[in-house]
Amino acid sequence: MSNSDILINIVRFILLVFLQVLVLNNINLGGYINPYLYILFIVLYPLDGDKGLLIFLGFLLGLSIDIFEDSGGVHAAACAFIAYIRPVVLKYSFGVSYEYNSVKIRKADPMERLTYIASLVFMHHFVMFSLEIFSFKHTLLLLKSTLFSGLFTIIVIVCTMIIFNKKSQ
Repeated sequence: MSNSDILINIVRFILLVFLQVLVLNNINLGGYINPYLYILFIVLYPLDGDKGLLIFLGFLLGLSIDIFEDSGGVHAAACAFIAYIRPVVLKYSFGVSYEYNSVKIRKADPMERLTYIASLVFMHHFVMFSLEIFSFKHTLLLLKSTLFSGLFTIIVIVCTMIIFNKKSQ
């Protein structure tokens, strides 16, 4: 990673945490729909970046959200999980392109990009809500929260990527 990539990731980390804490955590539609845009940091982390560092930064990202939300570590666990599983998701989303390091997430085929984003978002939400609810009696609530918050998060992430992709070109 170059120095500019490091600076961009530091700024992205800080901005996403503050945006999540100050704005997005106050959005709660229907009691269980809440966008979690901070996952975008893990989604956009450079493919040539250190994977161990990504897992640590994912944990730190989730822990930052947990500290502000007083949520007991559920975000840290979910972020560390998706940071760990990210190479597998990249491989099945982008296939051979990922193996040859020729993938640019912002310029990838829209369906491959959507598969990648949706997979990470739904995995994150399932782990997070499973740890938050932690009861087999509330399986329907777990699935509803995962599905609806996941869909809303995917829409917010895709819109954010479109806005900032157009702006950077």
